[in-house]
Amino acid sequence: MGIPGEGHGGLPEARHVWEARKRIAPYVLRTPLVFSPHLSGLLGAEIFLKLENLQEVGAFKIRGAANRILSLSDDERKRGVTTYSTGNHAQAVACMARRLGIQASVFVSDRVPEAKLEAIRRWGADVLIAGTSQDDAEEYCRELARRDGMTVVDPFDDPFVIAGQGTIGLEILEDLPAVDTVVVPTSGGGLISGIALAVKANIPGARVTGVSMEKGAVMYESLKAGKPVVLEESDTLADSLLGGIGLENRYTFPLVRRLVDGIALVPEKDIAGGMAFLLRKHKIAVEGAAATGPGALLSGIVPPGARTAVVITGCNVSADSFLKTVNAVRDF
Repeated sequence: MGIPGEGHGGLPEARHVWEARKRIAPYVLRTPLVFSPHLSGLLGAEIFLKLENLQEVGAFKIRGAANRILSLSDDERKRGVTTYSTGNHAQAVACMARRLGIQASVFVSDRVPEAKLEAIRRWGADVLIAGTSQDDAEEYCRELARRDGMTVVDPFDDPFVIAGQGTIGLEILEDLPAVDTVVVPTSGGGLISGIALAVKANIPGARVTGVSMEKGAVMYESLKAGKPVVLEESDTLADSLLGGIGLENRYTFPLVRRLVDGIALVPEKDIAGGMAFLLRKHKIAVEGAAATGPGALLSGIVPPGARTAVVITGCNVSADSFLKTVNAVRDF
């Protein structure tokens, strides 16, 4: 099997996404791409929702985690895996580790909501709270890996993870062959770079647009600066999108810079609006990060294409937090 990282400038390629699809198929759900009559009617375009919130761990992250962990040698599996995460990736790693009988240790910052911590623990992983930011959690994670010989399952800057996330793009292409725009929540860039690899290999003229919260959008600011930067983390409804991209980013930053058509910033009120819209019109409860796409379209921040696919990334949010947010929205 080809090792991602052999392609253009040492970066993963579309063929690695196809390889990932075969590898992870027994472990992930092929999620539906559903037509949204409500968004379509409001925007005068065909809008479809890719429902990754239906994955077993409640988020798309299972794809990348599965591809990375399934690629490990027997010796690497015996030594175990570790990761750092804002919550969803940690659940995915813990889930795959449990399925395969592998020890897993997860590092999170004190910003990760309790609901996500409980979900990680349910999968049987060791959860360690380390510092006040994702960068702090990463530092502790890598120290453990060096000490105990564990494999770090990076949340985004790993060619196997990127290829795994890119399988979403393949499914979108199969269900909507004439797609011209894909809207993708963006943090470290693993999801959007993988999707862009898959989509643009088949439809070079398609537009792949990222969406992120206004506060702490590290990939957006890194693209502006022309290099990876560090930002202070702030409270946001889209807490799954918090965290840096790494000053020594090897894969996602160059892929995003080469393949992605832009990243739009979504105010908190529009993220909340996206959450309320999906609940009231589609009966779907999602976390803030997953609502950045609908929020950006509804507010006009991102113009739709004639046939637009919006990735609904996850649903891991506490009931109290969710209800407080949507009950404060009077629109829709």
